Amino acid sequence: MTEGEDAMSLLPARKKYYWVWFLWLAAFYSTWAWLNFGLGGWADAVAHWPIAAAMAMGSYVAGSTPMGGGTVGFPVLVLFFEMPATLGRDFSFAVQSIGMTSATIFILARRQPLAWSLLKGAMVGSLMGTPFGIFFVAPFIPELWIKVIFAVVWASFGILHFYRINEIAGHSGMTEFDERWDFRLGVKLGLGAGATVAAVTGVGIDMVVYAALVLLTRADLKIAIPTSVVIMAFTSVLGVAVKAVGPGMQPGVYENWLAAAPVVALGAPLGVFVVELIGRKPTLLFVAVLCVGQFVWTCVAERAALGVGGIALALAGVVAFLWGFEKLRAWGAVLVGEREEAATTKTAAPEKLAAEKA
Repeated sequence: MTEGEDAMSLLPARKKYYWVWFLWLAAFYSTWAWLNFGLGGWADAVAHWPIAAAMAMGSYVAGSTPMGGGTVGFPVLVLFFEMPATLGRDFSFAVQSIGMTSATIFILARRQPLAWSLLKGAMVGSLMGTPFGIFFVAPFIPELWIKVIFAVVWASFGILHFYRINEIAGHSGMTEFDERWDFRLGVKLGLGAGATVAAVTGVGIDMVVYAALVLLTRADLKIAIPTSVVIMAFTSVLGVAVKAVGPGMQPGVYENWLAAAPVVALGAPLGVFVVELIGRKPTLLFVAVLCVGQFVWTCVAERAALGVGGIALALAGVVAFLWGFEKLRAWGAVLVGEREEAATTKTAAPEKLAAEKA
């Protein structure tokens, strides 16, 4: 078990490198200005101002929770503006490639603690899984079920936080089992989530990694959430790159991106900073309400297409995810118990030997 917050507070403060983040901002805004005023994109950016307004909140969510900016961007475009679900997915990749990347650079510049072994493994897994999912999984998922999958995954995370928030928010430090074990777990998580939920909805791999960290390793939110932000940034940039050389982005993504990108470039890092002032628990509960709300909205809006059977299947999906979370938590309890028992035995052995010699 790593040292808790009290012990960590005794360590000297890490040197921060904010100039790296400011350099990134300068490069991004220079490029964005060239796209708008040099290549004539300004009219499109202004015409799509509603998505920029929505992403002001979405970007805060992206930086302060384990749920990417697509948590807001996807339902706004798909449910509110009635755009195709494939557009919502591709927009999630595109807008997070700026917002989550900006938050990641901010996190690294501040030298915040991350679950590095698991994160590296998740990146390797995502590098394989996300392209596979984009080419061989996502094209075969109907529009309606892209919406439903998004709604089910997010609703389950929302409900999880309603009844486990005190436990999740109470973790300190992180149980480290073995670097190789953490890395292998990360590979499996990145491969599975990249090929499925991330490829289909444009988000979600961050929440899968976060769930493993808080339920399995009992990680502090100050470790789990920044780690989830970094893996979502990596997967979003990867998703955009794969789309660029493969099937291409859906029409309308670029125009919405032009409007929202300058907002999320600042909003996501702001979420990283502000959440430390107001606390993560209130933010997580607020986002949990949004997650459950969008599930209800989806079921009501699509009730004719889903029918009673489809809605029942969606509810069963939420229950299945919650069951999976509880199994993960139970497995974590066993692993943590075994780790603590091994540590106690290792500590007690020299004392017992000394007593026998005496």
